[in-house]
Amino acid sequence: MKADFTRKLLQWNKESNTRSMPWKGERDPYKIWLSEIILQQTRVEQGLAYYHKFIENFPTVHDLANAPEQEVFKCWEGLGYYSRCKNLIASAKKISQELKGVFPSTYDTIKELKGIGPYTAAAISSFAFNENRAVVDGNVQRVISRYFGISTPIDTTAGKKLYQELAQALIDPSQPAIYNQAIMDFGAVICKPQLPLCATCIQNPECEAYKHNLVKQLPVKEKTLVKSTRWLYYFIIVSEGCMYIRQRTGRDIWENLHEFVLLEAEGPIDTAFQDLPFLKDLLHDNPFTVQHISKMYKQQLTHQTINGQFITVHASKPLPDNSGYFSVAQAQLAAYPFPKFINMYLQETSSPARLF
Repeated sequence: MKADFTRKLLQWNKESNTRSMPWKGERDPYKIWLSEIILQQTRVEQGLAYYHKFIENFPTVHDLANAPEQEVFKCWEGLGYYSRCKNLIASAKKISQELKGVFPSTYDTIKELKGIGPYTAAAISSFAFNENRAVVDGNVQRVISRYFGISTPIDTTAGKKLYQELAQALIDPSQPAIYNQAIMDFGAVICKPQLPLCATCIQNPECEAYKHNLVKQLPVKEKTLVKSTRWLYYFIIVSEGCMYIRQRTGRDIWENLHEFVLLEAEGPIDTAFQDLPFLKDLLHDNPFTVQHISKMYKQQLTHQTINGQFITVHASKPLPDNSGYFSVAQAQLAAYPFPKFINMYLQETSSPARLF
């Protein structure tokens, strides 16, 4: 059954797989690494433009390692999960400086790089160095679960071990790179999460899920995603032709990106912003006026729903040096990377008067 699956998969790949991506067939480990990191938690359609932008701006690992971090984050801006970018920079520096620009060439040494787990290490080692390592992503898990009729949850320790062992048993050791790409493509275009093409699937005679009408039930996940709602109010404090921003730190969303003066509330603010204790504490005896209040903005993240508004405040004097924020001119604003939530507002603010 396993041999038959592999034979048919490679047959489909050779005769019918028309899925095209710029990194398919790529052997440069640096480019493969970039594509894999960018596509973590990101749709291919969105990731394509970022992949090209990174290759254009940072053609080699040395270019990426030596670039100002703010420039790299600016290039990443909008992709989300910014810890990926932070790890990308750290690993680029290690490869460039400690390894003299030579990318690690085995699964075990690749996995030592920051931000690289079993899947990414398997992908790079097989695609770039033809190592006999099976990749196991969501597409692969879905294909294997349905074909063999496995109900073990994919997000459990036992499930991860089972799928990894099965994937390794299915791989064609003579052509691991081709096989790995083929099974991921098969999951993306044939054995899709919704509306899979079962009726015309080359594997359907032996597929347990298809034979027993379990396609919609497989694969199984044990954990339920818990979502929270957050309320972020950004105050654009304007004084002497400048506004105030800071870089986000700590292990929270949008780490290393920049933001305006932030008040995170427990729920919607129904008090007049002019009377907020937060503003009065921030500005002390500094006279101020609220000039503009934006509409309510909303962004859906994987685990969180972000709601909030932008309030432009004109202050008579600059913020004190110990405020935690620094001033920038409007012309400098575009040089700093901001999260999508803030960029939604900035892109809709056609008139500079809205900021100043």
